[in-house]
Amino acid sequence: MPARLGRYAVRRRIGAGAFATVWLAYDEQLDSPVAVKVLAENWSEDLAVRQRFLEEGRFLRKVESPHVVTVYDAGELDDGRPYLVMSYADQGTLADRLEIDGLTPAQALEVVREIGAGLQTLHERGVLHRDLKPANVLFRSIDGRVRAMVADLGLGKSMEVSSRLTVIAGTPSFVAPEQAQGEPLDRRADLYSLAALTYLMLASRAAFSHASLSAAAAPGPPPPLSTPERPFPPEVESVVARGLAADREQRWPDAASYVGALESALGPLAGDIGEPWLPLDPHLTQLGAPPSIKVDDTPLPEPTPPRRVRRWLLGTVAAVVVLAASGVGGYVVAHRGDPEVTVTDDESSISVTVPRAWDRHVATDGWRPEGADGDLPAVSLGTAGGWTDPQSGAQGVFAGILPGDELPAQLPQHPECGQAGSRVPDNGQLGPSATVVYSDCPGGVTVERVIQVTEDQLLWVQVRSHDRGTANRVLDDVAVHGM
Repeated sequence: MPARLGRYAVRRRIGAGAFATVWLAYDEQLDSPVAVKVLAENWSEDLAVRQRFLEEGRFLRKVESPHVVTVYDAGELDDGRPYLVMSYADQGTLADRLEIDGLTPAQALEVVREIGAGLQTLHERGVLHRDLKPANVLFRSIDGRVRAMVADLGLGKSMEVSSRLTVIAGTPSFVAPEQAQGEPLDRRADLYSLAALTYLMLASRAAFSHASLSAAAAPGPPPPLSTPERPFPPEVESVVARGLAADREQRWPDAASYVGALESALGPLAGDIGEPWLPLDPHLTQLGAPPSIKVDDTPLPEPTPPRRVRRWLLGTVAAVVVLAASGVGGYVVAHRGDPEVTVTDDESSISVTVPRAWDRHVATDGWRPEGADGDLPAVSLGTAGGWTDPQSGAQGVFAGILPGDELPAQLPQHPECGQAGSRVPDNGQLGPSATVVYSDCPGGVTVERVIQVTEDQLLWVQVRSHDRGTANRVLDDVAVHGM
């Protein structure tokens, strides 16, 4: 952990991902905690990634709103990496709240109000967010009141650029169909994501659980919002359904009109909301000790290195994995307030984001599949050391590169599972793929996916999860870099 980033004293790490690390720091001149986002070292020479990082700061700097994360400062470290200094969200993320307690209708309506206000301000400044999801809604306490803020404009684009944009990106379960199709975008793409968030907060389940962006391109109508346990008036159903219309011409024209309609429909049911509308979590407000502090004059222990993980079989591909744990390597833990971690292999070729409990047994230094001349990039992590055992109920994911110029005729078989789904072909963001889902397994669900990422390389992904929704999210967050 660095002692300082520019003039800011570092307290602790609060988040990390494939492209950047976020540190909680202290502005000693202004006597205030701040979040400092630093571009990852392995991307510092990639001009496209560097430009996107700096554009995020410029987009956020255009906006003056209590409901959009503020950028206070920017700079460059001695090694040339850029950093952004932003407001510190001391109350976690919407993903945290939904994972732990959920929200009442009144609380959900207030989140929509505040995020809608943030989006409206972005749009008025000519900026699209393009990746609105629970992990990108942050909560911050100001004078004893919690405020919701839009964060992470890593995929943000100016509307002028988005009107010509053809690059496909976003989170499948929250992305608008036209964005998943690579069409030119306008503010209604963000409104679709806001409606998807609304549905999730009210129903305590997502409107869609798309396994890929290609599935999000043709979503169909969402299931009814109401259930016997959580009923809502038809007026609320109608407002949210219009926000989730696949045809953008049928959606609300802007964030203000959507929020106003939802207030009219849901307000009588939600009732008045008192203060604090969202309870403060005092644990989250703790800034932590400065980096120089020791316990009983003993330095804090180093992170436990990942353990060796063995035992893989790729059906007719006959690929045997050998993973050695020679150090933490590319193990990057994303304690960014949401209940997830991001792990990158030692060569920064593969990254995957998973539930935080899945990082108990990690290996990142590659594998040697049959037919390969040497080690290839791979990453493995799970809730227990034996998560790959067919009879284990543990959860985990493996993602590794192997040689191959076409998809295998057969994916790995799982006779321990009660049901085997049919082979599903797809042409997703990473390339042509084949997926098979097995259910009624000892641990719940097992998913096998093989993707043709280059002309002569395949990416094999295996996920074992207690439920299909979690497996889908993990599959969505597997990424390759530099290929």
